Amino acid sequence: MDEMKKALSPQGKASGKRRRVMWVVIIVILVFCLLSVPSPDPSPPVSTLGKPFTWKQDETWNALETSFRTDRGVGCAGLREAAENHFRQGRRYLNAIASTPTKLDAPVFVRLENTIFSLGTMVAACPERLQDYIQLITESRSLLKRQSRNWDMERREVRDRLYRLLYGGRTALEQVMLQGPADAYPAFIQGELEPSVTPSFMFKNVTLHSGDILVSRGGAPTSALIARGNDYPGNFSHVALLHVDEKTGVPSIIEAHIERGVVVSSLDDYIRDVKLRVMVLRPRADLPLIKADPMIPHRAAERALEETKSKHIPYDFEMDFREPSKRFCSEVASNAYHHFGITLWKGTTTMSAPGVVRWLSYFGVTHFDTQAPADLEYDPQLTVAGEWRDPEALWKDYVDNAVVESMLEGADEGDKISYSWWMLAPARMAKAYSVMLNLFWGVGPIPEGMDAASALRNLELSTRHEKIKEKVLAAAAAFEAKQGYRSPYWELVRMAGEVRKGSQ
Repeated sequence: MDEMKKALSPQGKASGKRRRVMWVVIIVILVFCLLSVPSPDPSPPVSTLGKPFTWKQDETWNALETSFRTDRGVGCAGLREAAENHFRQGRRYLNAIASTPTKLDAPVFVRLENTIFSLGTMVAACPERLQDYIQLITESRSLLKRQSRNWDMERREVRDRLYRLLYGGRTALEQVMLQGPADAYPAFIQGELEPSVTPSFMFKNVTLHSGDILVSRGGAPTSALIARGNDYPGNFSHVALLHVDEKTGVPSIIEAHIERGVVVSSLDDYIRDVKLRVMVLRPRADLPLIKADPMIPHRAAERALEETKSKHIPYDFEMDFREPSKRFCSEVASNAYHHFGITLWKGTTTMSAPGVVRWLSYFGVTHFDTQAPADLEYDPQLTVAGEWRDPEALWKDYVDNAVVESMLEGADEGDKISYSWWMLAPARMAKAYSVMLNLFWGVGPIPEGMDAASALRNLELSTRHEKIKEKVLAAAAAFEAKQGYRSPYWELVRMAGEVRKGSQ
């Protein structure tokens, strides 16, 4: 009786309340501690499928920069004759390549590469010939892709040759663009006028066709990681498939989003999402299957559109293009065309650098023989119909790439992407909330298919990238103020490496 009275007294009630609060606190602490127990790091497979391409031409890049400084001192009047001689020589090489099937090891390819680089320093110093240089690079790419139709794209030496010429030409051109005034070149550069009978629409005075493949570069650090992280580093991180309604002419974009899986986006939504560059690829009209049925590109896009509308297709973080129940961005295009007998990516993407393999495994990647966006440009079944570039977006692209490249050097040296242990419990609760939303077709703070630890590593990657980038931009601004021209890419990589090592 006395115990009951004591419990019912004000003091007893207060004591009971304190005990309940204490137990709640203890339970919360225990749950927090349990949720904070880290999962073991993934054990990435040892990739022996490929070998990272290396230029091994630091002396060449330094020599080109020296030539550029000399050419700036000479001036346009003094460069005109030499530039014209180089253009004339370049056109002779292109005529030789165009006239007959050319073997992979033909000396003309090395001579063309040297001419493109040497001419680039002159045009960068005197951009009055920039349009001619654009035409030379664009025609080179078209002719090389035509020659590659007879080459075995699975052979290492073939990939090396194409990469040196196509990516090398792209980089040389864009380094020249970055040195010129913003209005020195058009935003859209026309590629091959590949014919197509599929439904089309006009976008900014450019005709796009149903079945066209849009390859772009996003603005996030992970986009730069995707672009630079394979054995042949490139400039693209995303693939989408264009559909044009044959009755209304309305365009739709079928693409895979990390947050939402495979979706149908409007053109406005596609453009609104950050795009640092966009390239349009189109299947060749003379492919045997398309000659027999010219509507295959449209039918492939139509199938992808209907399938996406009919069911939810999750994002494929594993990057397994051979298993279609989940899809990453490249699979959207490859799966659609595969149903009509066209196998895209003649020569799959390999990722074999140990740092790249380890870092990508943090985000769920388990397949390192896959289909990367940047490598689709080299597929001889596709022509480059054109590309959009914005001068300032192009500069951001190169700075982001340089920062990621330096970070991947650190990854090869053993750098990890870590996270604070105390953030794991909140992240796991956010993941649980996201799972509930996913059950009702909602989108949570952590994407479907991504675990809490991967989400935290993604934040850490972005934070680390932003810190290095801020200092690189300051160093690049100081370089430009002193030298009178923008830092070339190899200087940006050097700056990023110094910042990264200085912050360790």
